[in-house]
Amino acid sequence: MSASGGGAHVTTAAGAPPGTAPRFRLTDSTLRDGSHAVSHQFTTDQVRTVVAALDAAGVPVIEVTHGDGMGGSSFNYGFSHTPETELLKVAVDTATAARIAVLFVPGIGVKDDLREAADLGVSVARIATHCTEADIAEQHVALARDLGMEAVGFLMMAHMIEPAALAEQARLMASYGADCVYVVDSAGAMTIDDARRRVAAVRAAVDVDVGIHAHNNLSLAVANSLAALDEGVDQIDGCTTGLGAGAGNCPTEVLVATCAKSGIETGIDPFAMMDAAQDAVRPIRPDQGVIDRDGLLLGYAGVYGSFLLHAKRAAQRYGVDTKDILLELGRRGMVGGQEDMIIDVAVQLARSGAAPSATRGRGGHAS
Repeated sequence: MSASGGGAHVTTAAGAPPGTAPRFRLTDSTLRDGSHAVSHQFTTDQVRTVVAALDAAGVPVIEVTHGDGMGGSSFNYGFSHTPETELLKVAVDTATAARIAVLFVPGIGVKDDLREAADLGVSVARIATHCTEADIAEQHVALARDLGMEAVGFLMMAHMIEPAALAEQARLMASYGADCVYVVDSAGAMTIDDARRRVAAVRAAVDVDVGIHAHNNLSLAVANSLAALDEGVDQIDGCTTGLGAGAGNCPTEVLVATCAKSGIETGIDPFAMMDAAQDAVRPIRPDQGVIDRDGLLLGYAGVYGSFLLHAKRAAQRYGVDTKDILLELGRRGMVGGQEDMIIDVAVQLARSGAAPSATRGRGGHAS
């Protein structure tokens, strides 16, 4: 039986007067960040089912692309089951109220990808760069604006630099015309204090919206998102059931329910959101939400979430421990786009004799 029980839903948060405007705008990234968790194998039927459920629950923005953004389907990042343009068309055709968003990483995607997305009816372009490289996004933010899309600056791996430096990068994104700038905890490495300080610094630095994208490697994604809300964010990301890279993301249904209990209006029906999680997304990956040893290591070492599956495969192939690969990647400060270094690290560990020990368990195999 569904959480809603088939009856009428109460869509306003507990303690919030009817008609209260949402405190923040939620973007659900299940069909983009979650692509990492399923090796980019989403089908059109899955996209149709998930978009319909999220749209019915009142989710205002739904992100759909390859996990590494437009153009990500490749040998380096993993090939998609279905071309993302087909997935986007289904998403746009299915949504009745929600806006469809794409992630775009300069150097992975090209300008024509953004043009094609706009032609398909996508209205939000999230332009993602490493947290120190906002300057490579200038032309793409401008193009998104020229295409009539909302442009979002997405500063990834934001735990790697201090709040003041992150604020400077946010100023650049805003100066290029970004409508919102995100603090992105790609590695799930931020403590609550880390998230607060970075969001506060960015909020003080820009006059545009500020967002947070949290991963759950330290089991702090909901807490960090709520702390960011206290510091003034306007947009928050989630993934239904937490389906996302590494140990997953802020679970949308948990965030919405927590907000409802706290009197924070989201504009999303918490019971319909629970139904979407259980009926539309949970069947895609039933074990999602478990923070295993490797997922926790990502947050501990500060390693990009999408590296996990690649690291597990390399560990199995070269007979070394996933733990050693992740810790070494963190020590070297590897970032998104350097996936090829995972193999280098695994080979070097194998040559040095760093084979899995009995106390470490099964190496590269899933825990």
